[in-house]
Amino acid sequence: MMRVSVANLQVYLYRQPIDMRKGRNSLAALAREAMLGDPFDGSLYVYIGRRYDAIKLIYWDICGFAIWQKWIESDDKFHWPRLFEEEVVTLSSERLNWLLDGHNVWARPHQPIKFTHVS
Repeated sequence: MMRVSVANLQVYLYRQPIDMRKGRNSLAALAREAMLGDPFDGSLYVYIGRRYDAIKLIYWDICGFAIWQKWIESDDKFHWPRLFEEEVVTLSSERLNWLLDGHNVWARPHQPIKFTHVS
């Protein structure tokens, strides 16, 4: 099971869909050139496929790249930040796990209710 459990891990999502045939070198180059990141700094870079049903993650682990892929095997899609202005979106590791579970982490949560009295 693919789960991110590092609390202070930097997670960067590339908003534009990519060709899922890209390998480690192409993804690392995309992280450096398009996302202006350092693919060797221990951050996690996340990419979405063109049909929004596949995710690819790349991470530098001491002596080489680790790549994870996940496909949704139904008609569902990953909830992806399509309407953001930023090209690169940061995410906590907890929210990344929610995204991988199929939750919409971009939807506005319920507004907290503050009561002033009890009837």
